[in-house]
Amino acid sequence: MIDFTDEFQTFDDTAAFVSALDLVITVCTSVAHLSGALGRPTWVLLDANPYWIWGRDSVHTPWYASAKLYRQSEFGQWEPVLDRVATDLSHLVK
Repeated sequence: MIDFTDEFQTFDDTAAFVSALDLVITVCTSVAHLSGALGRPTWVLLDANPYWIWGRDSVHTPWYASAKLYRQSEFGQWEPVLDRVATDLSHLVK
């Protein structure tokens, strides 16, 4: 894995980088919103009490058609979330 983020000087640099990715996996950050707004496939990992824009129950959001949401069922329990991400990712790389 190569980390290019030290080279980013503006948010435009981030947008250009995100635009070149096949998939963005992130927590609720500006990158989640940027990637979704750019229409890039985006998997967003959400804690048990997410920001209101993500809603409460769905794996999709009306704001970003390319986003899939992975939610904690219990606060602080990331392992089940990461297990679902790993399973879905394994289906993509076969």
